[in-house]
Amino acid sequence: MDSQSSDPTQAFFALTPERVLAAVERLGTRCTGRVLQLNSMENRVYEVELDIDLPPDAGRWDAYRVVKFYRPGRWSKQQIDEEHEFLRDAAAAELPVVQPIPFADGSTVGTVEHAPILYTVFPKVAGRIRDELADDELEQIGRLIARLHNVGATKKFQSRLKLTVESYGFENLDYLKQHSLIPASVEQHYMRVAERIFTVTRDWFSDVPLQRIHGDCHLGNILWQGARCFMVDFDDSLMGPPIQDLWLLTPGRDEDSLRRQDLIIRGYSSMRPFDHSSARLREPLRALRMVHFTTWIAKRFEDPAFKRVFVDYGTERYWRDQLTALQEVGECLGIG
Repeated sequence: MDSQSSDPTQAFFALTPERVLAAVERLGTRCTGRVLQLNSMENRVYEVELDIDLPPDAGRWDAYRVVKFYRPGRWSKQQIDEEHEFLRDAAAAELPVVQPIPFADGSTVGTVEHAPILYTVFPKVAGRIRDELADDELEQIGRLIARLHNVGATKKFQSRLKLTVESYGFENLDYLKQHSLIPASVEQHYMRVAERIFTVTRDWFSDVPLQRIHGDCHLGNILWQGARCFMVDFDDSLMGPPIQDLWLLTPGRDEDSLRRQDLIIRGYSSMRPFDHSSARLREPLRALRMVHFTTWIAKRFEDPAFKRVFVDYGTERYWRDQLTALQEVGECLGIG
């Protein structure tokens, strides 16, 4: 593990309740002092209650704000600004997204006083995560993502990540090797399978244009309010192939998963042309996500929040499971 991996976590210890409240009160509204930490591993996120009198027609959550403190060193202010610009563009196109609240100077990114932590304040929005969706709801999600991609295609990110075989694949493999994170009994097999997948499929990505996408579009980032759904957590938005925002919604390989994928694509195609040839990227993207995810854990593992969740990380069993998953991708691709 590299020696700098714990530094961002140490910075988070500076987030005292007083500093959390002060960050929200910079918007010009006093808080009651009620602060609730929400589930988040990459960043630190809090729900804060405002000390305000609500009008009779206000919603129950209008007296609350959600403040996100970004992990130091992960995103620059420019990268966060680009994420927020994407949200503004989506909202301008009447897409159901949650926009950050601007400060008096118009900025949506603040800095914690005497700490190297950037943060943003959002309105609190209620909604439910749903795993079981009707056919018409799957088509509805497809239409929503197509509309988001129509917006995403109008501009390019200049400083955010690009989802490529190099950035998500080979660079992460290099990190795992340089830091000797894989047990010797597994490392050679793991590297051989991963490198084979990435080498064989690298050229497949060259024919698919990259554009602004959500980047982490699984069902947990789609909230429902009755029959209405909206998208949240654009923290991983990047330049990537549009298929990335579709395969994660139904990642299974069984017959029912494929049927649900077809319904999402049907809805998508009603709002935006779908490149059916890009469907072959599903399995390579699955492998890239696995390697990227396990490297992400490695870079954060000194954070106590990660140790509590990924209790088996680093064990031989963990890496053998990772190897098996990669081998399944290889089998699906016909790569020996």
